[in-house]
Amino acid sequence: MQQAVKAEINLLPIMLKRLTLTGSTLRARDDAFKVAIAKQLAQQVWPLFNSGHIKPIIDKVFILEEAAQAHDYMESSRHIGKIILKV
Repeated sequence: MQQAVKAEINLLPIMLKRLTLTGSTLRARDDAFKVAIAKQLAQQVWPLFNSGHIKPIIDKVFILEEAAQAHDYMESSRHIGKIILKV
């Protein structure tokens, strides 16, 4: 479990790419709230993936043994989309 609530972050890459950084935690929420979120995802989001209306953008796939290269590639910021480790 991660205990730290403080982090140091370089915001320049986020600003240059005009990204949005958000954070949230569900730990403090009750089980009924978490169940409601799961049901809404199942009803509203997953069908969009299943139908193909939403598709993840996969930039590159690495085999698990290439995890170090995948991490280097991610840190280079040359990717657009997801970097996948294939097991």
